[in-house]
Amino acid sequence: MSTFYLEQFGCRATQADGAALQRQLLDRGCRQVSEAAEADIVVLNTCTVTASADVQARDAIRKLHAANPAVRLIVTGCYAQRAPEELTQLPGVAWVVGNSHKPQIPELVGALSATLFPQNSGGFVSADSLFALPGSPDGARENILRGDIFGHTTLLSAPVFVDRNHTRPTLKIQDGCDSRCSFCVIPFVRGRSRSLPPEKVLREIQLLADQGYREIVLSGINLGTYGRDLSPGVEFETLLRRILGETSVEHLRISSIEPMDVTRDLIELFASTNRLAQHFHMPLQSGCDRILAAMHRWYRSEHYARRVELIHELLPHAAIGADVIAGFPGETEADHAATVSFIESLPFTYLHVFSYSKRPGTKAAALPSQVPGAVIRRRARELRALGEKKAAAFRQSQLGHSLRVLTLRRQDSDDSLWPDTTHGLSSNYLRVRVEATLDHNQWVEVQVSSEDSPFLVGTRVR
Repeated sequence: MSTFYLEQFGCRATQADGAALQRQLLDRGCRQVSEAAEADIVVLNTCTVTASADVQARDAIRKLHAANPAVRLIVTGCYAQRAPEELTQLPGVAWVVGNSHKPQIPELVGALSATLFPQNSGGFVSADSLFALPGSPDGARENILRGDIFGHTTLLSAPVFVDRNHTRPTLKIQDGCDSRCSFCVIPFVRGRSRSLPPEKVLREIQLLADQGYREIVLSGINLGTYGRDLSPGVEFETLLRRILGETSVEHLRISSIEPMDVTRDLIELFASTNRLAQHFHMPLQSGCDRILAAMHRWYRSEHYARRVELIHELLPHAAIGADVIAGFPGETEADHAATVSFIESLPFTYLHVFSYSKRPGTKAAALPSQVPGAVIRRRARELRALGEKKAAAFRQSQLGHSLRVLTLRRQDSDDSLWPDTTHGLSSNYLRVRVEATLDHNQWVEVQVSSEDSPFLVGTRVR
């Protein structure tokens, strides 16, 4: 059997897809290697949320081919679903596989392996016969597997380990999106919202807890819509209650959730237990109602503000983060100023700022009054400076407090500016440098004494 190397780009959901592919390939007997140069087959799992993500993927393909011209490159993910023809033009690309056919990649790797090592073909189908598999596109071009993503019902899921010590695995429990925000290409490359059944969620979480993982992160493309596609339907809050009641996981964190799905009942659940991280990330995109309407967002600034204020009221030390887009088409200086003023008025603790990127096929791409690039970059800088100011104020507010911290990794004199310290993460999403030498994946109580951006610094009290 051939060797493979998996290269990942993009969001948590893309990382989760890659983890599922890794599991499937290993189950088929493929051997994973740590360097692309050592692999017979390289799978690139791409993102396409911005133009820069596309550029990053193309650059990676060119570099991989230049370093190892003999390697077979399989390009998959969101870019592959959106524009497969672009990718087939790049050197070294053997196959392009859209998200619609991502579950067939292990079969494709087996087929390619059979051509490389015919004596070990093991009954794999030929690559050409993949066109006859259920759901394959009619009249597909050679070396492209892509079909109707809206007919895609499979949810690939496997835990993602995001740091070198495998401390905080991420589990994707939802994929796809039924919304149609005018700037966003994601529904067209990931399809309809679909959910991992509750029993599978509970089983995966308990398996991770049994292996000693203390914090698990739940992720999805539109996490708050979890369970609406199931029969019978399941509310996201109901799933959380079942996880708390039926598994032994010590700490659960949720990734991004839309403000419409952050209800009083959900916030009260978070306030009722220390097993749920005091951390909400709610995409805002704009603080200007006119721009929100043009974006086809389902809320207005007043509704969003009420959610933030309620979180702060019930969980005064919670982390509250937001995504913001700078330079959406038609955004005036007054609209930008309204966004800045809105963010300043609320207790945000950090921002993720994105420069607007025109995505082919989205409604926003055809809107008049596209904002010049230099203006977009200047507005993005202003928003990032505001985000840094908010983050610094939040860190300052924690001085003198005691925080429960999960240790992530230990630093030593060989690889750190801060020898004999341990990095950790608090429930309210603050990076903490503990002045002690500790093993990773341990809960410690830390008395915060100072700030050293982007860290808080403290000593262990127990």
